[in-house]
Amino acid sequence: MLCALALVSPAAGMYSGPPENAPSVQAGAFGPRTVTLGPSGTADDGGAPDVETGTGSPLAPAVEPVITPASPAGEGTSGTAAAPPTATVAAPETATSEPLAPEPPSLPPLWAPDAELSQNKTAAPTPPTPATESITTESLGTEALVPDSNTAAILTVFNEINNYRAANSLAPVKYHPTVAGMAQEWSDSIASRDVIEHRASFWTDPRALSPNNGAGEVIAIRTDRNAAQLVEWWKNSEGHNAMLLDPRFNVMGAGISYTNNLYTIWGVVNFFGYTTLPAGTVTSPGGSSAGGGAFPAPTPTVCDPAVKHMPPTLDLGSAAITSAADLVTINASGQLINRPSTGNRTFGAAKVIGSGFGTAKEVFTTDWDRDGAYDLLTQWNDGRLTLHRGIATGGFQTSFTLGSGGWATLTLAVGGWCANNRLPQLVALDTAGNLYLYPNVGLADMSSRTTMATGVSARKLSMVDYDADGFQDLLAIRSDGGVQLYRGAGTPAPRVEARLTVTTGWQDVTGIRPLRDVTALNSTGVALRRANDVVQYWDLSSGSLASPSNITGSWAGQRLAQ
Repeated sequence: MLCALALVSPAAGMYSGPPENAPSVQAGAFGPRTVTLGPSGTADDGGAPDVETGTGSPLAPAVEPVITPASPAGEGTSGTAAAPPTATVAAPETATSEPLAPEPPSLPPLWAPDAELSQNKTAAPTPPTPATESITTESLGTEALVPDSNTAAILTVFNEINNYRAANSLAPVKYHPTVAGMAQEWSDSIASRDVIEHRASFWTDPRALSPNNGAGEVIAIRTDRNAAQLVEWWKNSEGHNAMLLDPRFNVMGAGISYTNNLYTIWGVVNFFGYTTLPAGTVTSPGGSSAGGGAFPAPTPTVCDPAVKHMPPTLDLGSAAITSAADLVTINASGQLINRPSTGNRTFGAAKVIGSGFGTAKEVFTTDWDRDGAYDLLTQWNDGRLTLHRGIATGGFQTSFTLGSGGWATLTLAVGGWCANNRLPQLVALDTAGNLYLYPNVGLADMSSRTTMATGVSARKLSMVDYDADGFQDLLAIRSDGGVQLYRGAGTPAPRVEARLTVTTGWQDVTGIRPLRDVTALNSTGVALRRANDVVQYWDLSSGSLASPSNITGSWAGQRLAQ
């Protein structure tokens, strides 16, 4: 599967045409879309491959690019261009804008996929007493990036492109680390979200270094890791081939990402044309113009995984907590109670799965050690932080102490904040408004942390993918009942942007639990414990809070685990 977007000056003409080859997918997976070109030059065939296109073998080209007659000059730049945009690919739409003068010839219908890739999902208190429960297995989330070195793959793509240009009597393109960083960020973004789409206005991103002689972007994915075949795909598609052989382009940057989903390699190449080569241009990846390589070592962060954790596959039919959709509560006697999800916002009979949690401030259900069974991360009122590892055949192990003191005053949230790390992490807010990210260090003491943000006001935190972009976000419930959104981008710090208040009236909320797969596979939402013994479900699958519905059950004297 591949995709391309290019920008050229009006004098350079334009390419238009339908796909050369019929898409190799089942009937109905692609649909026509018309585009009227205008000054913005943002016509795009971005889409996502249908789930039925992959069977474990590499795919043939299916999507053709459109080259728009617009100049990259004059587009505005954004101070937050470095953050991946929030987007989900839906059914193709019709885009229109004012035509240029003279008006270019009308384009035939473009073709674009209409469905996204499916996810392959996937004095201490008495320790909890083991118990059992019933059914479903964990589904794979979006933290699918595999942090293997892509140095060799990028060099392969670069050499293959320049060998092809030389065979066609064209000058080679050079390489620029800054452009490459932009391509790599976008490759990671689309790979982690399992969508194929172009970065909006990539040519105006500051990292594009103000190209003045055209710009282009090509994308391809494969079910194997053959980087050379990415280039072969582009060569065998008329529109993509035109970009590889565009004589105006003299600089490129490539991003290669690996995942453990169906499509194991994702490639993004940005091409730019400059009258004067920007400072820092090098002859090849890893080469040098005046010292300095094209592969600068990335700055280590607390998001970096110590080891790889692949998604496990377990039968949780006898486990205490059977899925990420289960509702777990603590009653007045300190018993831990689970209600297994039965689909469509309904839950099975309540079952006691543990005891001794009466002095717990918060209980979080998470697969802390990524072994497939759900664990209990508990924040105690005496300041300790403990972990009870879940057992696939039922119950929990004896507790491990992750923190011996000082945790009682913090407001916590747990989840997959870091996109490149399969292990959950811990976010903590102190009473001074400082927000910290604690990396998952297994069963060791949790002492290292990094500051994520300051000036945060919240009495409750919850980590959930609010905007449906594949990255976890933070919902901060303030004392006045307003809920502020801190959007994540898979890196330690939240996005730098205005903090939206996404809803109000939550001043009576005493508990909030993120849930997956409650209404459908990969659906996302939150359960709220409210006044008058009400528990609600709010769906987030569309990227915003939908109307709530009450969850049937007897909730008197019970509080939600997070």
